[in-house]
Amino acid sequence: MADATPQDTAEPGDLTSGPPTPATRLIPLIAPAILTGIGASLTLIAISSVAGRLENLLWEIIPDGLDIDGFNPWWILLILTVTGVAVGLTVWQAPGHAGPDPATTGLVDPPVSPYVLPGLIVATVLALAGGVSLGPENPITMINIALAYWIGRRFLPSTGPVLWVGLAAAGTIGALFGTPLAAALILSEMPGPGALWDRLFAPLISAVTGSVTTLLLVGNDFVIKVPGYPGTRTVDLFWALLVGAVGATIGLAAVYLFPLVYRAFQQIPHPVTMLTVGGLTLGALGALGGELTLFKGLDQVKELALDYSHYGFWQLLGMAVLKLVALVIASCAGFRGGRIFPAVFAAAALGFAVSALIPSVPPALSVSCAVLGVLLAVTRQGWLSLFTAAVIVPDLTLLPLLCVAALPAWLIVTGRPEMLIERAEPEAAPA
Repeated sequence: MADATPQDTAEPGDLTSGPPTPATRLIPLIAPAILTGIGASLTLIAISSVAGRLENLLWEIIPDGLDIDGFNPWWILLILTVTGVAVGLTVWQAPGHAGPDPATTGLVDPPVSPYVLPGLIVATVLALAGGVSLGPENPITMINIALAYWIGRRFLPSTGPVLWVGLAAAGTIGALFGTPLAAALILSEMPGPGALWDRLFAPLISAVTGSVTTLLLVGNDFVIKVPGYPGTRTVDLFWALLVGAVGATIGLAAVYLFPLVYRAFQQIPHPVTMLTVGGLTLGALGALGGELTLFKGLDQVKELALDYSHYGFWQLLGMAVLKLVALVIASCAGFRGGRIFPAVFAAAALGFAVSALIPSVPPALSVSCAVLGVLLAVTRQGWLSLFTAAVIVPDLTLLPLLCVAALPAWLIVTGRPEMLIERAEPEAAPA
């Protein structure tokens, strides 16, 4: 008898060995992918809904009852300091300390133990509601990966973490961005053996169900309204190159600041003290920058897009720099959250600042190119950056200019440090 090939001996759901995966191994993954995508979307919606209700209580209902402005500088300082205390207590006392240090985690990481999820969920809700300059993407992806791996292994014990990480990450990214294309592009950057579309087949199904579930239940918020792009001019090539490069440079400055701030916070031995100091610092920045510089940034960037003409160049540039500083402090102080959404706000403010300084530069062009440059520096993911820039200002005539802008921006960031602290000891996946 001939020796068995890797294709013959692969376990169900194993897409990491052998030649291109036959349809007989892909078809059984359809149902798990659909269920994972739906579950990822529902988790995102549930956590965001709870955070939204708490945010409304903290910033509207209580201030109205006290007859004060909910975004008075002193109230901002108080709420963010109290949020730091609450998150610090959660990290200190919760099982597993609310997950790994957020400065050491990216958007997609190996599954953590379900043991840490209750604390991680509480810490995430508190940060989102309390005005911390971080998004939901990293912790919710971590939560969904852990749940998918834990539940999936109960029903398909022969599967490994690779399958469930891919399905959960794709479903969450599809739900976050409102389109499965984002997940496909991001996952295509991750190395792996076998044919690319064999590896993307099941995750793409999960991303489709995640995005469709979110669109049906809450709609898509990942678009901002800016004045329409009037059409490509020769000079726009120059502006695209320049704004993309400036965005990458400013984003890279935040990347270099990241380890310095992290080491400073690590000198504070207790998590409650560390996060209280972090909350107090964020409160001071929020009091200085105002309402628009608080929270994850997605709703705030829409508001800024409507009113950007009311601000001058230095005000808009100040918002961009302040938001990036707040992002760095929040991540380094131990708040649970992602860095993509606040980076988008900072980039949009930078783009509007360029148009305020040079009115001949269309805001659609400056904002999309700034988003591209900043995200390339912060995430070091080309497809994610290009996709986000193209989606946040949805105009296909900008796509060639964005591709041009990506070239010098990538030359600026490639080979540079990432906005990530390496863990002292890598965490093993749960059994």
